[in-house]
Amino acid sequence: MTAKEVGEKLVGYCREGRNVDAINELYADDIVSIEAMEPPEGGARRMEGKEAILGKNRWWAENHEVHSGEASGPFPHGDDQFAAIFRYDVTNKPSGQRFMMEEVAVYTLRDGKVAQEEFFYMF
Repeated sequence: MTAKEVGEKLVGYCREGRNVDAINELYADDIVSIEAMEPPEGGARRMEGKEAILGKNRWWAENHEVHSGEASGPFPHGDDQFAAIFRYDVTNKPSGQRFMMEEVAVYTLRDGKVAQEEFFYMF
């Protein structure tokens, strides 16, 4: 699949709240995920492997209540990259703090699968 096709599927899954389906179907087994900073609650800025990414997704779901979300894109860049924009209104469950979150994600493909994802956001 091209970057546009993978991006359309990924953004569509995210709009439906089906992030785990996106990971299972569209990500390479050796996916690399890079956050803009070290997570404040611990964890690693760089994670490798589909299982690690699924674990990060579980942690997010367990620790955040998403009130609303929006996914824009994809914005293809050649045949092997695309970007997407995500906006969320969330509450951190442990602290009770509600906040708005906006991030740009850049995805790089290898053999039609997401091989790397990078997140850019204000902190």
